[in-house]
Amino acid sequence: MERKLAPGHTLFRAGAKTAGLYQVISGTVRLLRTDRSGREAVLQVASAGETLAEASLFSATYHCDAVATTAASVHLYPKAILLAELQRDPTFTRAFAAMLAHQVMSLRTRLERRNIRSARDRVLHFLAINAGVDGRTVALPGTLKEFAAELGLSHEALYRTLARLTADGEIERTGGVIKLTGRRYD
Repeated sequence: MERKLAPGHTLFRAGAKTAGLYQVISGTVRLLRTDRSGREAVLQVASAGETLAEASLFSATYHCDAVATTAASVHLYPKAILLAELQRDPTFTRAFAAMLAHQVMSLRTRLERRNIRSARDRVLHFLAINAGVDGRTVALPGTLKEFAAELGLSHEALYRTLARLTADGEIERTGGVIKLTGRRYD
């Protein structure tokens, strides 16, 4: 079953009964939790081809909110059908386990980054890990405000950090693209 979402629209909310997991067909969807103070913690940003809410297969309710960052289209894989297929087909089960292992590695990288205290070093860590084939260029997946949330920084701290990195000649910014330009990248 395919569903289209406008930017800012909710796919599901924490506490809602689980229907299954979703694959993003186009656009971007964020998984997030909001703490008591109203601050959002981004748990995952899923783009085209990626899945989200895998844990819903083994839970009665969703544990976070899923909100479209951009216009998005998602495909629902119903819980009962997917669980039956995992039990029936060992090849499918191995591929699913490999996908989950990749997500665990990605999550560990995000946790590593969140433990970096310096905003500057946190931004450079993200850029170095997410650079394209040239090893220098990163196309940001959303707005700078969303990038700040992904990094666990206030948007003001991110803006100051990017301005300082630009002034220091470490990066160049063009629209939604950041290029590492410091001496260490030559």
